[in-house]
Amino acid sequence: MTLLRSFARTVVLLRLAWRRGWMILLGPAFRRHGAHLLFDPRDHFNFENIEVGDDVAIGSGAVLMATESRIIIGNKVLLGPNVTIIGGDHNASVVGKFMYDYEVQEKRPEDDQDVIIEDDVWIGTGAIILKGVRLGRGSIVAAGALVRKDVLPYTIVTYQ
Repeated sequence: MTLLRSFARTVVLLRLAWRRGWMILLGPAFRRHGAHLLFDPRDHFNFENIEVGDDVAIGSGAVLMATESRIIIGNKVLLGPNVTIIGGDHNASVVGKFMYDYEVQEKRPEDDQDVIIEDDVWIGTGAIILKGVRLGRGSIVAAGALVRKDVLPYTIVTYQ
């Protein structure tokens, strides 16, 4: 039993070291990042369009996508597991044109808008934040919430 327990602890420590190593290697891929950034290196990010402040923890399973806009995350922000932040949308202005056939150059200014998350924000598990949203300082987004509009500072959002 002791040998098995030692082996299990070794595997856990190796896994943590692997994750920490990849975080260190991938950190510079962000447009900007501060000190003490924690994230799962296996998650899906558009690194070059994401700015992150100090003391930020991004839960595993996160998807942060912004191809023509930016995602700006302040200091001391917590994102739970499986949070999705999308800074863009498809141009759907031409009736009858397949979404697949649109080119990036055909996007309109309203199709891509920055997402700004101010300091001291907590975003719960599975929340979805859409383009153009500003989450005010100290706000809390409940697990599973869909946020389509700005959130005032120190406000709790359960759904919008």
